[in-house]
Amino acid sequence: MRYVNVNGQIVKETSAKVPYNNRAFRFGYGVFETMLFRGGVIQLKEYHWKRLFGAVEQLELIMPEIMDANWLEAEIKKTVKKNKLEKLCRVRLQIYAGQGGLYDGHNAWTEFVIVVTPEKEQITELNETGVRLSIAEGLQKSNDSLANLKSCSALIYSIAARQADKKGFDDALICNISGNIIESTIANIFWIKGDTIYTPPLSEGCIAGVMRQYLLEQLPMAGINIKEEPLTRAQLKAADGIFLTNAIRKIKWVSTIDDMTFKKDKVKALHDKIFTQ
Repeated sequence: MRYVNVNGQIVKETSAKVPYNNRAFRFGYGVFETMLFRGGVIQLKEYHWKRLFGAVEQLELIMPEIMDANWLEAEIKKTVKKNKLEKLCRVRLQIYAGQGGLYDGHNAWTEFVIVVTPEKEQITELNETGVRLSIAEGLQKSNDSLANLKSCSALIYSIAARQADKKGFDDALICNISGNIIESTIANIFWIKGDTIYTPPLSEGCIAGVMRQYLLEQLPMAGINIKEEPLTRAQLKAADGIFLTNAIRKIKWVSTIDDMTFKKDKVKALHDKIFTQ
């Protein structure tokens, strides 16, 4: 039996409930963090808290003073312990506006749900079999002021993922309104050309990923060149290597994008330098 934390109350997942008129359900009004919990510790937690509270401020959600990073971390640990998953698990913390209508900005009281699920150690390791991607069709993400948030409004990702599944691919790539590739449905995208690593800038509309930010800081410290540039299809085709990143999976090598193929060697060298030294 698994347990879920709903506003500080841990209940069986089969009896967990939220009101039908909460604004996450009605309008997608909220954000979430997906965190890796290992050995009693939230991995990269400072990055998660910075992104989360920045999003809360941007969305003008009202949070009780007690609901700070330390308090939320304690709630996460309580939920993980109840599920006996202290060794390794995935944590999904969703924070959203509670009950109300579209114009109830004065009463956007914040509520939360914490869900934890078991993970296998392999999830964090570099994949032996490359990820196979397709470019989503008929979908374009706006690069507006909300584009970088991990918001509860994820319709474009849901449809793209269904497209990929129907075609037999592992994931789908999302383009912005300019036609540039910005991310996959669950990860940021990086490409290698020569001795330089590239990733789309946030201005292109991609999610402000935690692992993305970690690599932007760590790669220069390891003597590796990294630049933020828009990713066109021509640049994609000319890349020496492609990989995806997120906070749970770290780095994942991409072997195929539609009819294009990519080698693993440079991705593996990068992975080993950052995560195994």
